[in-house]
Amino acid sequence: MQLQVCTAIAALFISFIGILLLVINTEDVKGPAQLMYGIVLDAGSSHTSMFIYKWPADKQNGTGIVSQHSECHVKGGGISSYAGKKGGAASSLEECMEKAKQQIPKSRHNLTPLYLGATGGMRLLNISKPKESDEVLKEVADKLKTYPFCFKGATILSGKEEGAYGWITVNYLLEKFIKYGFVGQWLSPGKDTAGALDLGGASTQITFETAQPVENKDNLMKLRLYGRDYQIYTQSFLCFGRQQVLLRLLALLMTTQGSDSSIVHPCYPAGYSNSIKRSSVFDTPCIKRQTPFKPDDDLQIKGTGNYNQCLGNISHLFSFDSCSYSKCSFDGVFQPNVTGNFMAFSAFFYTHSFIQKAAGITITSPADLEDAVRVVCNMSFQEMQNKFPDEGDHLRDYCADSILLQVLLINGYGFDDLSFPQVSFKEKAEDNAVGWSLGYMLSLSNLLPAENVFVRKTLRPDAWRAAVFLFSVLLIASVFFLLRNYQKTATKLFC
Repeated sequence: MQLQVCTAIAALFISFIGILLLVINTEDVKGPAQLMYGIVLDAGSSHTSMFIYKWPADKQNGTGIVSQHSECHVKGGGISSYAGKKGGAASSLEECMEKAKQQIPKSRHNLTPLYLGATGGMRLLNISKPKESDEVLKEVADKLKTYPFCFKGATILSGKEEGAYGWITVNYLLEKFIKYGFVGQWLSPGKDTAGALDLGGASTQITFETAQPVENKDNLMKLRLYGRDYQIYTQSFLCFGRQQVLLRLLALLMTTQGSDSSIVHPCYPAGYSNSIKRSSVFDTPCIKRQTPFKPDDDLQIKGTGNYNQCLGNISHLFSFDSCSYSKCSFDGVFQPNVTGNFMAFSAFFYTHSFIQKAAGITITSPADLEDAVRVVCNMSFQEMQNKFPDEGDHLRDYCADSILLQVLLINGYGFDDLSFPQVSFKEKAEDNAVGWSLGYMLSLSNLLPAENVFVRKTLRPDAWRAAVFLFSVLLIASVFFLLRNYQKTATKLFC
């Protein structure tokens, strides 16, 4: 009799479990996705930076959810500065690449894509010395292939690509494309995008989404990110980066003052003097030297610190006269009216930050900007040294840098009293460096296959509660039934 009871209870339990699995709803739960990594080397005109990015292996809406893992700044100049110096460009990358090996898990090394993108400095070298440009690129490519990562190439980005990738970075960090929901889902916020303003050593870029017709199709770029299409205006001005403008300014002063041996420089602070080799001025395709000169001769420079004269000379580097479109920025380049918010980064940020500190003025309008720049340009070199002792020789260039920022934003791009307050100057956002490299990684992650993620079946929370309740009821009933049966058997035995 007792064996029959136990058999009945066991059958009841098995039936209960079977019915539970059949009738109660389950849901798929993904196990934790492994991280994917990507490395981007930003080979700029003045220096190279390495950025390591990471994102979950189960990417969303066709684009990986990418964030910055770490960064490393390569010592020395940009790779273009090693032209003709065999091995220099490659060896300069070693320290940062060794750090990448340590910071990325070894099990992910062969799955980690590695890219090098070169910008304005290499674009100029490719124009003036294409053979040396190819040699530098091949040298760094051969070096990067020796590391245990998945090397994808070393290329020179076009100005259009650099501008577009910077725009992607800005809007990703501002969460204009996506936003994280309360239930763990990525949602499209449907916000207006922000424009991007980048100022490097050799070039400067402006990129923004516009509903206005783009009259020059060379300025039009279409992108698809997170399931949405975007149409943007983008323009890159080669030779208008801060380093190239400073060299072009020196050449202009030499021409207008009719001297190859000494000049007075209205953009250098009063009390500053220096001597440089004339060859350093003309070693760029941005300047056309009309007459022969001795490259090893010295050029004596004396600063005068005159805002109006500096403004006049830098403005002379821009052409605002001719335009074959309905509207232009400068040098005959089409540009629609700037609209919406903008983020200005790279040298825009550093220069703007210095202007505000030096002048003690919060800049919220073009008039504020002009007042602050006047203060900077009227400071003597000694005053600057006393106020900013750690800046070194950078102090000599801040007047010219400040006026370049002013001319670009106000006269060139057309920011006015209404649109200028919409420009924010940023170095980082959410611990991510602002620049083209994150946008580059975001776009390229579309090409990376999503990893299969382990999926298991699990009961929903309400189903678990129901199952536990039914199991408890059945267990109590079974124990009660067994005790009662045991009591009856014992009574019979006692009798």
